[in-house]
Amino acid sequence: MYQLSEKKYWEGRIDKTDGAMGLRWHQVLNQLDLTSPVHKNGATQNIAFLGFCSDEGVRRNKGRLGAQLGPDALRKAMASLPVHFAQERIALFDAGNVLCPNQQLERSQQILGQKVAQLLSLGFMPVVLGGGHEVAYGHYLGLHQYLHQEQKTSLGIINIDAHFDLRSYEVETTSGTPFRQIADLRKHHSLPFHYLCLGIQYNGNTRALFDAAYKTGSQFVAAEHMRESQLDDLQLRIRNWLHDKEFVYLSVDLDAIASAYAPGVSAPGAFGLDPWVVRAIVQEVARSGKLLSIDVAELSPAHDQDEKTAKLAAHLIFFLLESLNDILL
Repeated sequence: MYQLSEKKYWEGRIDKTDGAMGLRWHQVLNQLDLTSPVHKNGATQNIAFLGFCSDEGVRRNKGRLGAQLGPDALRKAMASLPVHFAQERIALFDAGNVLCPNQQLERSQQILGQKVAQLLSLGFMPVVLGGGHEVAYGHYLGLHQYLHQEQKTSLGIINIDAHFDLRSYEVETTSGTPFRQIADLRKHHSLPFHYLCLGIQYNGNTRALFDAAYKTGSQFVAAEHMRESQLDDLQLRIRNWLHDKEFVYLSVDLDAIASAYAPGVSAPGAFGLDPWVVRAIVQEVARSGKLLSIDVAELSPAHDQDEKTAKLAAHLIFFLLESLNDILL
């Protein structure tokens, strides 16, 4: 099910005396109805926020619920961010929400994929707002459809996450299975699976999951090797990994970040990443010029404190746009 988002989430401060220099995101945002003819506004890069209001995958994975409310909480946190990008370069659109009624996860993922493919075909960069990390498979379905239409095959997937999310789905799909599903779908279509997972916690993944990573040819960097002092080496590794990829899909699971900074997630972790490191990764990928789309997953407002996780996620998107603006100069 698809519906437009409510405008009340895009409200915030207005600095009238500052004119154009005092604009905030809620003042420049455009509503986008994907069931009607779509019109862009002439900017070089059109960013479309698309919500995926589901935590059904989290429920199946026995995690704590609440992520279905993540998209609107993230919109609220983004509303008053200042406009630091040139509006002739970047334009913001809200493309509404995909819902997951009656535990129909697979159907909702199909709809999400259709909307992502539609946005890409229309020239938008999707920024998908989760929702549990089951958002990743629905998101990928759209990338798969679009890249097939464009006859492109070279896609790299970077997942900032404490977990591989490569679980078996013989019984059912969950928030822990999306990248296994993606690997199998790409194998079915004789496509390479290039997967780099950043932030892996040894205490959060069984030996079976490390074995799955090995068997699927996945690469990873453990959280303990991603401290701020190690950032130069990490950024170099990302650049080298991206070298032969034409496009990249970036997924940010907020549970990769230490719970002191990101308590409002489905599976908080005390020894997670520093937000500055995650910011640097997001900016590195954006500056590569290869970013096709991004999602932010596992924001669970019911467990947030002072909206700090929502604000953190909003700030990551802010710095994403700042980096995109830089490469459009």
